[in-house]
Amino acid sequence: MEIAQIIAGRASSEIITCDVSMSVRQVIGILADKRIGAIPVMENGGVAGIFSERDVVYRMADEGAACLDRPVSEVMTAPAISVDPRTTVLEALGLMTRRRIRHLPVVDNGHMSGFISIGDLVKSRIDEVEHEAEALREYIQTA
Repeated sequence: MEIAQIIAGRASSEIITCDVSMSVRQVIGILADKRIGAIPVMENGGVAGIFSERDVVYRMADEGAACLDRPVSEVMTAPAISVDPRTTVLEALGLMTRRRIRHLPVVDNGHMSGFISIGDLVKSRIDEVEHEAEALREYIQTA
C-alpha cells in the first residue's frame, strides 16, 4: 500500500501548520490546543522543518524558559525528512525506524499534500493484515 492511499480522504488544507516566524510559545499553544505531537513548519509555501514535543523537551533542558520566546525556526528539526505519495507504507515505516522520527510530511512536486504519523502507518498495516487474514479464512472455509 502507498502513502497516497492513506491520505486520499484528507484535504491538504486541513493540515495544521505553523510559520517559521512564530514563537516557540505560540507553536506549543497550537500543539496543546489541537492535541498533536508535531507540526510542519512552513516558509514561503514549503516545508522548512518539523517542530515536535521532542524539540520542546530538548530545548527546555538546554535553555529553560528562555527558549519559549525564540522563533520556532531556531529550534525546529530541519531539514524535514519527507516522503513522496508513492512511497509504500513499509518504506515509510523503515525510514521512521531508522531516523527515529514519528511524523513525516508527504511532499509531491514541492507541495505538501499530507502529514502522517507512525500511528497512521501502523493502523494501515494492521488493517491490511486483518484483511489478508479474513481472505485466508474465507479461502480455507470454501476449499
